[in-house]
Amino acid sequence: MKIKSLLSGILGIMILVLSAGILSTQCVAMEQKNLEVVKLDSGLISGLLQGGTWTYLGIPYAKPPMGDLRWKLPEAPKAWSGIRRCTKYGPSCPQPQTEASVGRMAEDCLYLNVWTPAKEPSDKLPVMVWIHGGAYVTGSGSEPTYNGLNLSKQGVIVVTINYRLGPFGFMAHPLLSKESPKGTSGNYGLLDQVEALNWVQRNIQAFGGDPGRVTIFGESAGGQSVNILLVSPLSKGLFQRAISESGPQWHFGLLVPFTPLKEAEKKGEQFAAELGCDKAKDPVAAMRAKKPDELIQTWGWTATEMVIPDGIQFQAVVDGWFLPDRPEVLFKAGKQHDVPVLIGSNKNEGAPFAALAQSKGKTVAEYKARVLGAIGELAPEVLTMFPADTDEQAYIAIANLLTQMDFASFPRFICKSVAKTKSKAYLYQFTRVPPTKYGALLGCYHSCEMPYVFGNFVMSDGYKQEDLDLSMVMMGYWTGFASSGDPNGGGRPAWPYYGPKDQNLELGDQVRVNAVLFKAQCDLAEKIYAGGKP
Repeated sequence: MKIKSLLSGILGIMILVLSAGILSTQCVAMEQKNLEVVKLDSGLISGLLQGGTWTYLGIPYAKPPMGDLRWKLPEAPKAWSGIRRCTKYGPSCPQPQTEASVGRMAEDCLYLNVWTPAKEPSDKLPVMVWIHGGAYVTGSGSEPTYNGLNLSKQGVIVVTINYRLGPFGFMAHPLLSKESPKGTSGNYGLLDQVEALNWVQRNIQAFGGDPGRVTIFGESAGGQSVNILLVSPLSKGLFQRAISESGPQWHFGLLVPFTPLKEAEKKGEQFAAELGCDKAKDPVAAMRAKKPDELIQTWGWTATEMVIPDGIQFQAVVDGWFLPDRPEVLFKAGKQHDVPVLIGSNKNEGAPFAALAQSKGKTVAEYKARVLGAIGELAPEVLTMFPADTDEQAYIAIANLLTQMDFASFPRFICKSVAKTKSKAYLYQFTRVPPTKYGALLGCYHSCEMPYVFGNFVMSDGYKQEDLDLSMVMMGYWTGFASSGDPNGGGRPAWPYYGPKDQNLELGDQVRVNAVLFKAQCDLAEKIYAGGKP
């Protein structure tokens, strides 16, 4: 009896020590029973319990891409001993300063965050992995709008990630391609996204997630990332559904296009020269020796440079490996992953881009020249559809052109491509004008749907009960789709999948089915695409 009591006492002490977070990895051989301490393939972590949702912030999913690992493929993180407290966001990736603060920045930035309402590791909940926007220049998975707490309350696990940006994430260079076993360079930020998805496959079950029900979702550059991941061979099998919000694609000379590898390498050589590293014995080593701030300052981009930029542009690279060809070519050839897709755009997407272009003094002559340079022989049709004889008319033309022939046309094109597969696609248009100062200026502008998707509102901005109600409907659609590949159910208005009737769901003051969204404009965009022009 005494021996039995002694053993019980020792077991009790072990449990107390474990909950205090001081047992090393080597001391824990028992199966994970709850989510207080989560066992990853790299070590143990603990988080915070917030209203029934476990929150884990700042989990490393790759080694710090610093020193010799700058401009290298991401590598799995180094294992640690003990229990790592994951209660604070990791640093955001280096980027130019903008009005929207992303907190502390450091090159050691490949972290992700998890919100899970699961009670046990065996719950097998659907998983939603968020890819932030910001033109591949700015942004972070730790931005307040992307806090996953409210969305997770709909019964899903939410993961937000950081990925390398600007010259850190997208610079190509002939010497980098030469040292790579794949013979390519650039796209490091997109490869980070793939590494994060691999991490999810290896570890999400420990949080109560189902690795067979992973949805990637993103907005703007994040939406474009989703479109790219849909056609990249490297992401096959890493997700089972995709949600793309406002991902630009064709650009028409007014936004940054995809870049062929050789052209991207020339930009990298130009950047090396501006850094003063081109004449070094080892230019790549010289660039890797530069501090992050030196790269950002030399690059010199600001928020206004994201539209009609004048400096060096670092964007997604058609490298023949990660991205075998331009996405529209791959979609047309039916080479996308056969998964359900939910995709759409906002009613006034182009308004902020046109406003930024106007603030930079872009004229009607420049508008016409850029369209002509981007499109060629079909440019007159575009300029007839979006005419401008004055600078003020050019502002309106740019706003409408980007809204209709870029942001709205590519979602329809993807839906038509998905309709040829076994999967289904669901097309939407977000039309709610937020009752904020930016809504008054720009209407239903690019990115204004974000608070509705995550259920995060700053009520002092003027949001009303109607906005909260619409948010609940949208979160229901989004999480329903993540759960089953079909957004319908829960008493919400029926959302038909995309088919011959060219139907879409309007998400705004009313939630209703519409048809034939910007048909003439989208038809012209596809005509231009068929000619091989971006």
